[in-house]
Amino acid sequence: MKKISIGSWAYTIGPYAKTPVSWDEVIHKLAELGFDGVELGGFPPHPNPDDLKTGDQRAKCKEQLEDLGLGWSGLAANLWGEHLIDTEDTKPYLNTFRKNLQFCVDLDIPAIRVDAVQPPTVFEKVDQEAARKRVVETWRRCAEESADQGVRVTWEFEPGFAFNKPSDVLRIVEEVDDDNFGVLFDACHGHMVAVEGARQPGTKETLPGGVLELARKLRGKINHVHLIDSDGTLHDNETSTHAPFGEGKIDFSELLPELDKNDMGHDWWTVDLCFWPDAWAVTEQCKKEVDKLNKKYG
Repeated sequence: MKKISIGSWAYTIGPYAKTPVSWDEVIHKLAELGFDGVELGGFPPHPNPDDLKTGDQRAKCKEQLEDLGLGWSGLAANLWGEHLIDTEDTKPYLNTFRKNLQFCVDLDIPAIRVDAVQPPTVFEKVDQEAARKRVVETWRRCAEESADQGVRVTWEFEPGFAFNKPSDVLRIVEEVDDDNFGVLFDACHGHMVAVEGARQPGTKETLPGGVLELARKLRGKINHVHLIDSDGTLHDNETSTHAPFGEGKIDFSELLPELDKNDMGHDWWTVDLCFWPDAWAVTEQCKKEVDKLNKKYG
């Protein structure tokens, strides 16, 4: 059986940006619903390295979670204010990454999420090959430094960020070529990339076998999993719609056994309700649905 967490960002951004659910309310409710842990969106108003600056503050946050019987599945680091693809100087990005890496170390968070930061339209002004080399070199360095701290790096590809074609994903993870770096396979992003070819620059690249074929191509390179359904649409024409289980097109009876063939080094599944308009209201139902999947395929 897998341990189940959920991303806390669902309750602080998008529809919840003006009325976020407090950290205390989130973690107490998750414990009440039987979650095993939480994946932290490391930006205000939830715990983050800028607001929790001292060792005592971080220790208290860690203790608060432990007292509720919850664990951390990972950190979604706040790197979106940085530049990665569209700059030759990646030092600011690396420094912000290191700040978040230390936050993981202090709170015993085992994984740190990264993405390509800039949208796929960036290639209208940046050479794609030069950008890819820059990303690979930067993430290889992140992976090496994180390995020294016992934290793994996981890359979440999606339509809203550059390098969103199946071949892009495979090529980058192969070129980073570090055991401490892998792909974060979000089911709804996988569908939108492999089936819909959403927001792909130039010629669309989809796969005949859809999201399942993409998972097979990435077998052995996946080190983190987000689970949620996809209805084949984009949210605000930017990123994948994270539809609650049963409201989309994904066949989890095929996908989950394939994802389970990856030796990720851990046993977390993370539910992701990012940008869902009533995420707080459907959290309990999503937990019930993922528990059913866990019993069958976990």
